[in-house]
Amino acid sequence: MIFSRTAIWVAGILLSTLSAAQAQPRRTNRLTREEYIDRYKSIAVAQMERYGIPASITMAQGILESDSGNSRLSLESNNHFGIKCKRNWTGPKVYHDDDAKDECFRAYESVEASYHDHAVFLDTQPRYDSLFAYSATDYKSWARGLKAAGYATAPDYAQRLVRLIESHKLYLLDQPDGERLYVSGVRGKSDPDEWFASQSSVSGHGTLFDPDNFRVTINAHEGYNVYATNGVHYVLAKENDTFESIGKKFRISAGNLRKFNDLKRSRRVQPAAGDVIYIERKKAGWGGNARQHICREGETAHAVGQSYAIRTRSLEKLNRLKKGVRLESGREIRIK
Repeated sequence: MIFSRTAIWVAGILLSTLSAAQAQPRRTNRLTREEYIDRYKSIAVAQMERYGIPASITMAQGILESDSGNSRLSLESNNHFGIKCKRNWTGPKVYHDDDAKDECFRAYESVEASYHDHAVFLDTQPRYDSLFAYSATDYKSWARGLKAAGYATAPDYAQRLVRLIESHKLYLLDQPDGERLYVSGVRGKSDPDEWFASQSSVSGHGTLFDPDNFRVTINAHEGYNVYATNGVHYVLAKENDTFESIGKKFRISAGNLRKFNDLKRSRRVQPAAGDVIYIERKKAGWGGNARQHICREGETAHAVGQSYAIRTRSLEKLNRLKKGVRLESGREIRIK
């Protein structure tokens, strides 16, 4: 059979066009944000439970970085978080124009693998260490911290994450039973505010409350459980800990740690094993419903403040106490 040059040329063009079409990722209709959230929210919650990264942050980053799963990078390589190869990446790669031409990005066998690698990436990169001092419900601090650590170059990156979280009520995913809360809150099947009110650990009748009996682990970092009282995060000192050693792990100066815990700035002051060490500034009063604390034998305003995450000076002013005075057993002092 003899073909003309024209026929051969046309056939070549058709073959090239077909090959190019086959090389393009197969797409159906674009995913909406709501569809993207419904499809991947369970993965985000699972990573939060394992690593302590807010599910709302993971979902917002996924939406933003992958255009709700519609970007070329996410379709071609399942990369939903824009993570580049870096030196230690030994897995599959794709090349994509971003800040520069033909930059190397990680490729994954599944979207689930991308979500898992995102969590591992944040957990193992030293520049993100300080984020893990925040609660998994503190999405605003996480958003600001991601921007400050250089996750993205956009100047409004933190604001964009927060807007996504709040406009789609993704913060509901960060709570216990978050998936149910999200479905209820977004689709109007129940009132999530009523659920939040029912979770309060302090009764509404002014019952005296000892926060030491309600110590709940919020997160874990560098071998320390991170707890919260009165909305303030703290750890328990270990044997041979110093403010310098704790500060190094949480990227806080020893001087600031002493200041947060109402201690003298002298280097001679060091924690004992089991001491509560706040890793952020305490508050001026108690945020719960209780108004009074019944003192134990030998307690001081400082000791009470360490239990409730209240500044020592605030307690002394509130109760007209002299600095350092020991309180008699059974005495009631105001905490708000």
